[in-house]
Amino acid sequence: MSRYELEIKGAEPVGKLSPQPWMHTAAVQGVMDAFDAAEADFRFVGGCVRDAIAKRPVKDVDIATPEVPERVMEILADAGLKPLPIGIDHGTVSVVVDGEMVEITTLRRDVETHGRHATVAFTDSWSEDAARRDFTINAMSCTQDGDIYDFFDGLDDLARGRVRFVGRAVDRIDEDVLRLLRFFRFFAHYGKPPPDEAAITACRLKASRLPELSGERVRDELFKILLAPDPAGVLSYMRMVGALVQLLPEAGSLGKLKSLAWLETNAIKIEGVAPDALRRLAALLKTDDPGLDSVADRLRLSNKQRDRLHEAFLHREMIAPDLTENDRRRLLHRLGGETVRDGALLTWAGALAVEAKLPRLTTDGWIGLLEQTAAWVEVDFPLRGRDAKKLGLAPGQGMGRMLKAIQAWWEEGGCHADYDACFAEMKRRVEENQE
Repeated sequence: MSRYELEIKGAEPVGKLSPQPWMHTAAVQGVMDAFDAAEADFRFVGGCVRDAIAKRPVKDVDIATPEVPERVMEILADAGLKPLPIGIDHGTVSVVVDGEMVEITTLRRDVETHGRHATVAFTDSWSEDAARRDFTINAMSCTQDGDIYDFFDGLDDLARGRVRFVGRAVDRIDEDVLRLLRFFRFFAHYGKPPPDEAAITACRLKASRLPELSGERVRDELFKILLAPDPAGVLSYMRMVGALVQLLPEAGSLGKLKSLAWLETNAIKIEGVAPDALRRLAALLKTDDPGLDSVADRLRLSNKQRDRLHEAFLHREMIAPDLTENDRRRLLHRLGGETVRDGALLTWAGALAVEAKLPRLTTDGWIGLLEQTAAWVEVDFPLRGRDAKKLGLAPGQGMGRMLKAIQAWWEEGGCHADYDACFAEMKRRVEENQE
């Protein structure tokens, strides 16, 4: 479709948003007032329009305008706002009011595309700017009055759960291979099966290019996919086109991930149990310790994330649904609530992946452990070296062994014994050794 045809198609609004509270925050209202005072054209674009139409929470507000960046700076400054030219080389000026950032970007058209940093030229054409966006549902715009403009049938696609590339899918991925992962991410959160055939074909053709992406970008997109309502369903499409093996050759069966997502969202309502990307990653993996390190390196996980991934695998055999109350307390003291929660959910999900209906006693055991984890308040072993000194023990290995023995006794009892009880037990043992 030519620019002329697009301009005609998008000349009139195709719908209208109801009044939106996010349009009237201090930052957004300040920008709107500034542009109105300068009689300058602008529209809201991208995700805020998409999510407002879909009646989802709006997180980031982006504004587009035909005005060049230097003029945008003047407009904002004349209104008493402080523009931040952080992305001005790419046509973006930011403004922060009351801690909220709004980005204003001059309309652009691609001159040359080469990955994440295309060469662009400014334009006054709304259709040209829309044509450089990735998906039809992200290419809509609206005015402050709520008039929706749509050059590529994004409104209909959003209503039907279709995620389609703007233009030829294979060309858009060639321009930036990250769009391949973004397709699956948006399909995960906005799409309905089956996925767009042209997009799936393009993803299959270009999957081998995924290793070109940085670990940070892969991690960010993968974690967003994992937080989708049905991550296993989306990952099955990624496996089908050869994308999953490029990113995570350590990925095993998707059954455990599917069961985990069900536990986190539908099966139980327990404090602390909620969708968690790292835990879902652990459910997806089938590997050993070196394999976990390889995944952590590839995805550029933080040290904390790396440790948590290892902990989730390391203590699986210790965490079971038939533990006594004291055993649970001992485990929580030794491992911490996060590790016990991860281990319980992962082990429970693994069992469900094998046998969809578990005995009622087993299910109650898992629920009891997770409820106890939610209520757990960390307790410290009451005794110190100075307490051993009161009983005549000299600093050294003997004192250390005694304190460790009393701590083991304390843990075996479920970490219930207080200072007096622990001191009395240590005194009994010291006197026993002296006989």
